[in-house]
Amino acid sequence: MLKECNILRRYKCRRNIFIMYGVTISVCFFMYMLGLLVLSNVTSGDTLIRSNNVRTLQTSYDADDVVGSDDIDISKKLNSGIITSDTSEPKTKTNNYDKQGTIFLDDEDIVKKKKSRTRGLNIDNRNKTKRLPQALIIGVKKAGTRALLEYLRLHRDVRAPGPEPHFFDKNYNKGLNWYRNLMPETSKGQLTIEKTPSYFVTKGIPEKVYKMSKKTKLIVVFRDPVTRALSDYTQLVSRNPNVKSFEEMAFVNNRTKIIDTSWTIVKIGVYAQHLARWLEYFPIRQMHFVSGENLIKNPAGEMKRIQEFLGLEQYITADNFTFNQTKGFPCYKKETKNSGWHCLNEEKGRRHPGIDNSVRKRLEDFYRPFNIKLYSMTGQDFGWP
Repeated sequence: MLKECNILRRYKCRRNIFIMYGVTISVCFFMYMLGLLVLSNVTSGDTLIRSNNVRTLQTSYDADDVVGSDDIDISKKLNSGIITSDTSEPKTKTNNYDKQGTIFLDDEDIVKKKKSRTRGLNIDNRNKTKRLPQALIIGVKKAGTRALLEYLRLHRDVRAPGPEPHFFDKNYNKGLNWYRNLMPETSKGQLTIEKTPSYFVTKGIPEKVYKMSKKTKLIVVFRDPVTRALSDYTQLVSRNPNVKSFEEMAFVNNRTKIIDTSWTIVKIGVYAQHLARWLEYFPIRQMHFVSGENLIKNPAGEMKRIQEFLGLEQYITADNFTFNQTKGFPCYKKETKNSGWHCLNEEKGRRHPGIDNSVRKRLEDFYRPFNIKLYSMTGQDFGWP
């Protein structure tokens, strides 16, 4: 009897041991599966964070990328011979350095850096970025620059900011990053262009544009300087009706008819002098000159030449234009079939003040030598009196 009790006791003890083993194994298996689940979630979250970081890096790079110092001393480079003084070719630099040795990056270099830092992202998003303008419409005021920019906007590969940036003449101290952030986003192959007519006549700006990029293409719209002066004066009167008459403003003395060359409206029309400053930094082949008169009479012909100069597809044609007989200016449309016509606002085509023929002739005589010089410099006869 005692022997049977011992056997039964040993049997229960072994059964309890097996139960404990079973419970232990179950607990270990449960903890193992729980660990795998936690590890899977951590890995997935880390991948998402890294992906978000890449996207954040791409988004913030445009705003934070440092291009370089804005106070490069051009005169030191002229004196040291790094920039040549030959006006037939652009001034050249061995490298884009500022006084502290900071390297200036072209937009092309910036895009390459972006590509290397964002591999694996969607190619359209990777190439869509804000770029410094590759071309500028630098002048001339009241010669047709607004119309030209609106016509260029018709092109599917051209992008331009809204208002005139006035970066090089009024906002230069804000830096190139500020300037670039004003520009619209563009894809590879698209052109960024901006218009500020005061650039052409403001001293010091050719140096600043060259500093940004010596490859910048420049467009200048010229108009008969006498007609341009009258148009400029008409705008002035519309904003301030109490100004003196055109004759009083244009002449130092109405009796002697000596031209007041200090009057800004007169000075702007001395195109040859302003152009000479630009040719110190940019070659003539990098500049395109538009006839303001021909832009009105034959906008399609002028746009054909401009598209060639900018290396664009011939997308804008005569089908994009019609002539408004009432206003005396062309109207335009983006799509040649399914869109309506757009005309420039009521400020365009305002009637100029009447001036005596002797006053006009005196101004024509004043501008004629400068016009002849301009024809020689540009290789283009604009046909003004």
